Amino acid sequence: MDMILKDVTERMDKSVLALRNAFNKIRTGRANPAILDDVKVDYYGNLTPINQTSNITVEEGRSIVISPWDKSLIPEIEKAILNSDLGLNPSTSSDLIRVNMPALTEETRQNYIKQARSEAENSRVSIRNIRRDANQSVKDKQQSSEISEDEHRRIEDLIQKETDKFISIVDSELKNKESDLLEI
Repeated sequence: MDMILKDVTERMDKSVLALRNAFNKIRTGRANPAILDDVKVDYYGNLTPINQTSNITVEEGRSIVISPWDKSLIPEIEKAILNSDLGLNPSTSSDLIRVNMPALTEETRQNYIKQARSEAENSRVSIRNIRRDANQSVKDKQQSSEISEDEHRRIEDLIQKETDKFISIVDSELKNKESDLLEI
């Protein structure tokens, strides 16, 4: 039965991790290097994340500075950022690429908040589906007389506690993302 609980915790943890990754893709008015995590550049024939080809730092809170280790990559990095759906415009000065984060309009903020809420709801649904699967597994074990009815109830209670814990983590992550988006 500990295997079921361990599996539940691992799968719910992955749902929260997926939510954090989705939130990193939703840009705020502040510069955050994580926004470039999914942008890949053609590096000697391989699509490679920018953060594996360059140093990425935040400058003055509103711009990201990319310093490629191989200066011949500068045009490729610029092209990759422009082709991403992030709405960012890189500018090059000598061997650095600067990406200024444009200020968010109120409409854009509201759209990003809707997107964040949708991602959070997807995570909640995922967590509830994991709970349903685990409860079904426990029920099957009880029906095949592998565990007692009391054990069945105890395990379901533990699964519900894990579910509640992870749902509150999702709610907390959403609240933090919304406050980031509303910050001017």
